[in-house]
Amino acid sequence: DTMALEGAERIDEFLNEAKVFFLATVDGDKPKNRPLGFHLLKDGKIYFGVGDFKDVYKQMRKNPYVEIVALVETDFLRYYGKAVFEEDYTLGASIVAGNEFLQGIYNDETGFKLGIFHLEEATAEIRDITGKINESYEF
Repeated sequence: DTMALEGAERIDEFLNEAKVFFLATVDGDKPKNRPLGFHLLKDGKIYFGVGDFKDVYKQMRKNPYVEIVALVETDFLRYYGKAVFEEDYTLGASIVAGNEFLQGIYNDETGFKLGIFHLEEATAEIRDITGKINESYEF
């Protein structure tokens, strides 16, 4: 659908400008937040990756509802929904193959895999510093 594709392209553009963004999960009844830098726009979906050996992965498997926040100057992106992981590691393996830094972490020696996910039942909002929504997309 055209609106979803336009929204995905806009989020991709915003995340590229921000460079680093934050992923919030829930650990039991406590919030957890961490910086991420990787995302990929492919076939109209934005994919993110986390190590399958990390707490963040376990938290997302237990409660898949997450929020991603990025800041560019005085505007911020709030992108939230249900994380859906790829069932096989093909996409993760191809991403790792093209990134020397990731190859040092995700390899046969460590046994670590990159879990790739996208958001469904999702909303993306670009807000100004006052909190006013300037753009909104549903996925």
